[in-house]
Amino acid sequence: MALKLDLNPVGISQDTTRRSLQLVGGLALYGGSMAMLTRSGLGLDPWDVLHEGLMKITGLSFGTVTAIASVLVLLLWIPLRQRPGIGTAANVVVISLTVDLVRVFLPDQDVLGWQIFNLVAGVVLNGLAAAIYVGARLGPGPRDGLMTGLSARTGKSIRLVRTLIEITVLAAGWLLGGTVGVGTVLYALAIGPLTQAFLPYVVWRERAHA
Repeated sequence: MALKLDLNPVGISQDTTRRSLQLVGGLALYGGSMAMLTRSGLGLDPWDVLHEGLMKITGLSFGTVTAIASVLVLLLWIPLRQRPGIGTAANVVVISLTVDLVRVFLPDQDVLGWQIFNLVAGVVLNGLAAAIYVGARLGPGPRDGLMTGLSARTGKSIRLVRTLIEITVLAAGWLLGGTVGVGTVLYALAIGPLTQAFLPYVVWRERAHA
């Protein structure tokens, strides 16, 4: 039977240094893996399809668009009565900065072998990164909070709410010119199992008191 993990947020006062480093490291890796996916040219996850579409019509950098979209999503938290944490704010800042930084040094790929490498490595590292920063238990990112908030307010399952959100943003991103391809399908199929597989190794656990 699979081990049930406690992923509920815990105050920053507990194991501050280790969890802060885990949060920032996970978010930086997440931004880097996003950059790899954007440079593969083989398709993006639904939110990044939207980000790329917005980037194309605004002329802003990928990271800037990601940050703006994150802030707009946070505004939707207000009627849902969701409360941001330190992990929420860090998610907006660290990911947007890292994805732009890595994209500066990582060019678009036009050789199929390198495209496939960037796609596969990007998906795997994205799953690891998500497990690392979620496992720090310092609060959800903007999109995760929207998902859980809508689920709580509507009484619908997390699975249904997430699916509806991602279909919506994927459709909007595609209409705006975002890249949809085999990478989009691979991400959708692999990201959940990958994150779940990595979580037991990186989740922060409270120490039992004697």
